[in-house]
Amino acid sequence: MKISKDDFLKMQEKYDKEVKKGKPAKDKKNKDIDNQTNWVFFDKKTLQDILDKADDVKGGIKFYMTEYTEDTAPVVDTDEYVGRLTLVLSPTTLEASAGLGDPEEEEYYNKGQMCPPSCPTP
Repeated sequence: MKISKDDFLKMQEKYDKEVKKGKPAKDKKNKDIDNQTNWVFFDKKTLQDILDKADDVKGGIKFYMTEYTEDTAPVVDTDEYVGRLTLVLSPTTLEASAGLGDPEEEEYYNKGQMCPPSCPTP
């Protein structure tokens, strides 16, 4: 699912202040998350849709490490998602990733299935 640049920047900022600095991620009540994300699943259609937006020769997907904030967490089970690590995907090229492209042109995608909290049961 496509997300706004504003939501992406909020998620990136939370990650940069906490996990990227070597600190634990914080939940909605500002408590450390002690059972962090194991994996994020994106289905083939979502990945293909993002790849289809990238250049056929030099294109790819940039995967940003981010954290959900209260504003960006899924509406269902918001408390379970705040502070969880997630990925935001963006179609791009290596040159654009190095700062040679136009960042205003970037599109951002998120909302893969995460474990925890949405771990399938055997």
